Amino acid sequence: MSTSPPQSDLPIAGENAGENIEHSAMLEAPEHVLSTLEKDGSRRWLRPRLAKGFWWKRRRAFAYALLVFFVVLPHIRIGGLPPVLLDIPARHFTLLGYTFLATDTLPLALAMLFGLLSIVLATALTGRVWCGWACPQTVYMEYVFRPIDRLFEGTKGKGGKPKEKIEGWRRFARWGVYLVLCALLANTFIAYFVGTDRLFQWMQSSPFQHPVAFLVMFGMTGLMMFDFLYFREQTCLIACPYGRFQSVMLDRQSLIVAYDPGRGEPRKKGRRTENDDAGDCVACNQCVVVCPTGIDIRDGLQLECINCTQCIDACDSVMSKVNKPAGLIRYSSQDALAGNPPKLLRLRTIAYPAILAVVGIALFLVVWNMSGFDARPLRDKGSPFTIQDQNTISNRFLMRLVNRTNEAREYTFEIIEPESASLYYVDTEKPKLDIDEQARFPFRVEVPTKTFGPSGNANGKVRVTDDAGNERILKMQLLGPRR
Repeated sequence: MSTSPPQSDLPIAGENAGENIEHSAMLEAPEHVLSTLEKDGSRRWLRPRLAKGFWWKRRRAFAYALLVFFVVLPHIRIGGLPPVLLDIPARHFTLLGYTFLATDTLPLALAMLFGLLSIVLATALTGRVWCGWACPQTVYMEYVFRPIDRLFEGTKGKGGKPKEKIEGWRRFARWGVYLVLCALLANTFIAYFVGTDRLFQWMQSSPFQHPVAFLVMFGMTGLMMFDFLYFREQTCLIACPYGRFQSVMLDRQSLIVAYDPGRGEPRKKGRRTENDDAGDCVACNQCVVVCPTGIDIRDGLQLECINCTQCIDACDSVMSKVNKPAGLIRYSSQDALAGNPPKLLRLRTIAYPAILAVVGIALFLVVWNMSGFDARPLRDKGSPFTIQDQNTISNRFLMRLVNRTNEAREYTFEIIEPESASLYYVDTEKPKLDIDEQARFPFRVEVPTKTFGPSGNANGKVRVTDDAGNERILKMQLLGPRR
């Protein structure tokens, strides 16, 4: 916590008010500032040291698995479709073999709500475990780009500030490696939106044949270079809204990375004597120098903490050297640190799973009842009906079909009500749709005049079947002359 500068250091208004003020006389923030800022507001560049402990080894294994997962996922096929594909040009979204259209508002809304509730529940139980363990920003920053920094700065395996000034060729070489990696990541990112097959076709052709995609890739590469080379941890502290949400989603029983002040205070450097009443914290500041966001975990729960556990590994290492038990900094909760018993069953842990289960069941039922195609009869333009002869009335319709499968399909229309009615295709023998294609097919229904009541209306049903055996029975209104 910074304090106000001495009175003599403050600039005094008067004759010299317009003169340049030396840096030492600049106003400094009297309160705590963002960990990536100096007191005068300038950028504070962080080069955290590396604490290779129990939690770091597990995070590293998990991060490497996630890196492989992020890259391989667009190449996997489930029923001929990628597990995740947000095809913006075609306006459809593929998830685990199911294709959702832009008009599928109910399943899309349920899926978004299910994802949001899952994050809320995970945060209430395990705190910001997503930020520290699974967020792509953290995974790539800490396990791809920071190791590159340490390699070129001569601090491989330990981190921290380089002892010598970085030579020019090292700086440019580092930028070159960043550029190659960011270009690869940008192409991987684009694969989630266009698919790997289309992406490979574009990569083998001239950029002028697909300028928009090339510009998107170029822009994504630039954004990633800006993020990982310059903005870095400030993405978590400034740009990402998740940290702001934690005040709402966390409670005093939520799992957090926390310092135990009851055991650590008062702090004192060096080893302890028998009658020493100092706490276990030896004020070594190792928890600060290893923090990738530059905070002091001993100040309590903070927005900048991403629960990366580096401070735990650093502190446990120091505790072992001074013959103190590990766990001065550990996974805990605010109530546990205050001596209160844990409460697994509480309002949030009961309400969130219950709501999540309801939404999950609703989403499952909606998706389960989705057919391999969508069909909807629409009345054609023009006259509502045509009198063929004294005994027959003709109604014209358009059948709107959407093929949700990854194969071409052929469809059959069959009138099932009224039984005396007949159905005929117009301008085609049998409707056909390609993969993910949608179209409208005209057909007409001929009905005996005696079918219509005094109001001139009659109820009808048509069965639509594809060549895979999927079928849908649809209602429609038949019109005729009033009696």
